[in-house]
Amino acid sequence: MSQAEAAKAVRPVSPLWTFGLLRSELTTTFRRWRTLALLAVLAGVPVLVGIAVKMETSDGSSPGGGGGGGPAFISQITNNGLFLVFTALAATLPFFLPMAIGVVAGDAIAGESNAGTLRYLLVAPAGRTRLLLTKYATVVIFCLAATLVVAVSALTVGVLLFPLGDLTTISGTQISFAEGLGRALLIALAVAASLIGVAALGLFVSTLTGSGIAAMATTVGLLITVQILDQIPQLHALQPYFFSHYWLSFADLMREPVYWDDLAKNLGLQALYAAVFGSAAWARFTTKDITA
Repeated sequence: MSQAEAAKAVRPVSPLWTFGLLRSELTTTFRRWRTLALLAVLAGVPVLVGIAVKMETSDGSSPGGGGGGGPAFISQITNNGLFLVFTALAATLPFFLPMAIGVVAGDAIAGESNAGTLRYLLVAPAGRTRLLLTKYATVVIFCLAATLVVAVSALTVGVLLFPLGDLTTISGTQISFAEGLGRALLIALAVAASLIGVAALGLFVSTLTGSGIAAMATTVGLLITVQILDQIPQLHALQPYFFSHYWLSFADLMREPVYWDDLAKNLGLQALYAAVFGSAAWARFTTKDITA
């Protein structure tokens, strides 16, 4: 190798090139029909919930037949459409949102390998670490986008079908509609942050196989398994360490004052999962033989 070739080989990667790689990944991800279908399903959940509540309460009865069933906040939807945002997030967080994240994260590396494009990506001056970070950043951005799709869809349906006004918090105090919108945004951000652990887990699984379908199925299967284990009383000592255990702590943002303990535990747990499985994904991907 000549000196010119050697200098070219060690030339640092431009930050603009890195931004271009991220932009390319985001464009590819959000243009896939699978991604658009997932977002459409997520947007449809609040529509179905809103229509169901509207039909059920058309005769003056309360949602759930007055039995207090259904996701959190559902009994308040008829009084204020903004509560549909909180209800929709509570309804989609246990399964629909993490399933969508698991599909996108599981396909991040394995899908490229299965399509035979992973080697071509590594030929570019990216490096495995930079490529893996770009993939994870794309999944995290999808977490936020998917959560906002649910929230915006729910807000739109809530405005169209139900009255708006001041909100009554879980603590029984009144807050203005503007402050309620701010709480809704904070809750959406908290829900999105609750998914970064699943994103890291899915990315790690994606580095273990060359089949995108297998990686997606494994990630979703692990998600379902963990949530089942989180409901078994005999495992109460382990449950605080399951990534889904504090997911619904976002409801504490509707207290006055806000109860931060479980929210902090949830964010700390997600950061721990992101660090552990992100490191495992890096260790696996940087030592893996790329043959496709």
